Amino acid sequence: MSINELQDEVVEEFAELTDWMDKYQLLIELGNELGSLDPQYKTESNLIDGCQSRVWLQADYNDGVITLQAESDALIVKGIIALLIRVLSGHTPDEILQTELYFIEQIGLKDHLSPTRSNGLLAMVKQIRMYALAFKTKEQAS
Repeated sequence: MSINELQDEVVEEFAELTDWMDKYQLLIELGNELGSLDPQYKTESNLIDGCQSRVWLQADYNDGVITLQAESDALIVKGIIALLIRVLSGHTPDEILQTELYFIEQIGLKDHLSPTRSNGLLAMVKQIRMYALAFKTKEQAS
């Protein structure tokens, strides 16, 4: 599935819920489904700067695609990173760099997060894009 098809899937899933408490509950469930990150990846270098909560993000690059894994100590934040992984993991650096992440706005996430969580969300997206850029640059150099 393309990134946009995955975004559309997320938008549809959230559109079925009209109450924001239900949407928060869905985020928590998605975070719980994420599982735990291998302790070897819970390092200082994998912590995302700009998040009030602790969020570890591990990116691996194999066969031209980036695989993302993450964990957070906050339930809603874990759900947010789970959504980003669902949409972006398994895609090429170019796909990730060229995609506009419209689902964040369409599901109303941007409007229903505190300013600090919003900043954290932007920091997560920025970090994923930085990994994509680094992998792309490394690939071009080899």
